[in-house]
Amino acid sequence: GKGPGPVTPDRTTTMSNDKTPPPASPSGPGSPRDVPPLPGGFPIDPATLPEPIRKEIEAPDPVAIDTSATELKDGVNRCPKCGATEIRQKPCSDLLVCLYCRHEWHSERVEEEFGLGDGIDQLAGTVVASGARDIAADAAALMTFKCAGCGAEVTINTENAMTARCHWCRHVLGVNEQIANGAVPDAVLPFHIAKDDAVARIRQFVDKRRLFALKAFKEQFTPENVSGVYLPYMIIDANASADVAGHGEIKTREYTRGSGDNKKTYYDADVYQVARHVEFTVDDLPLESSGERGDLDVKRNTNNIINTILPFDTKNAVKWNASYLSGFSSEKRDRDVAQLRPRLEDELLSIARAQVESSVDRYDRGVRWERERIDVRGSRWVAMYLPVWLYSYHQPGSNGGMLHYIAVNGRTGETMGSVPVQQWKLLLAAITVGGFLETIALWIVGHAS
Repeated sequence: GKGPGPVTPDRTTTMSNDKTPPPASPSGPGSPRDVPPLPGGFPIDPATLPEPIRKEIEAPDPVAIDTSATELKDGVNRCPKCGATEIRQKPCSDLLVCLYCRHEWHSERVEEEFGLGDGIDQLAGTVVASGARDIAADAAALMTFKCAGCGAEVTINTENAMTARCHWCRHVLGVNEQIANGAVPDAVLPFHIAKDDAVARIRQFVDKRRLFALKAFKEQFTPENVSGVYLPYMIIDANASADVAGHGEIKTREYTRGSGDNKKTYYDADVYQVARHVEFTVDDLPLESSGERGDLDVKRNTNNIINTILPFDTKNAVKWNASYLSGFSSEKRDRDVAQLRPRLEDELLSIARAQVESSVDRYDRGVRWERERIDVRGSRWVAMYLPVWLYSYHQPGSNGGMLHYIAVNGRTGETMGSVPVQQWKLLLAAITVGGFLETIALWIVGHAS
């Protein structure tokens, strides 16, 4: 195309006019210029703002990756071979199986289907998969489907179920459309550990701790009541950099002063200013996206137990299909990306500290980090259901008592839990062991002299 033509200088033409020139336009408050900026505009030049504010303003809006299963939007999951709707997960596998013709097939892995493992070091801004978008405050829990088999309307309450059967023609319908109430994620990681296996692992875990366990707990312990639950998580990829600064110490001398009970040990050390910069990426970092499960107050519950059974093999998560939830319960996500971002930054700072740890080994008295800064250049958020077998026990007490959990990773079988104990037994054991060790120490000292 042609470039711009030559610029013609402005010319002023003088004309005789007997009329009085118009008054100057008003410029004070309320003048025509005091109007809102045009849509998409900004009333202040961003270049004049501080860098953190400018970055936030100029950051691109979150980009959405559409992971919705359009082929299942009508709620009917049909066998690709015979068309039946009796679909279940094949036990202890990622396969789906038709209960009518026994045909088996594998759902697509989300990482391969949507390229979620690619380009982490190139991430910029915030990328949000469609199942991880913000929850609408007015989103309804009830979903109504028109049965494709007979035309009847079937209602599913997503608060407690994700599938239902048409009471007329017996078709099975599932909630596969990504609704705005947080009930439908982008992906699901199916159970591989069977219930019998989970029961055996929980029983073995408790048996090893039965000696100190609360009497009421031992009497009521029924591991067969374990529940298979899909818990909501955000799985995050991040491209970040961090700066940490502080003081490190290298010991130069160690000496003692005083004698007897007043004897004290002193250290001399050289103190250095230490600063480190690190750039790194994080692949599949899990964060709880349920407010209840994210509550780690150890005075009320033992939710922190669930974090001890990580990691999950999230790379094998499959595209969302409600048929995987048949026979299991699930909890809805109730936290959005913005609410989880501070937690993400804390986790990334912890990773950054670990990254620089090997570079400060020479400071044998340790390093105290006093200033820390994290810059999340880009992040990608995917909502996912992870499988956990949960056994719970409520211990009565003040302030509502304590809720104890024993959790089994539904993929690896990793087991950890909290067993309520009788404090007097622990105290007695501590006193007995302490006395025994003291007797041995006195015997050794006596024979040495």
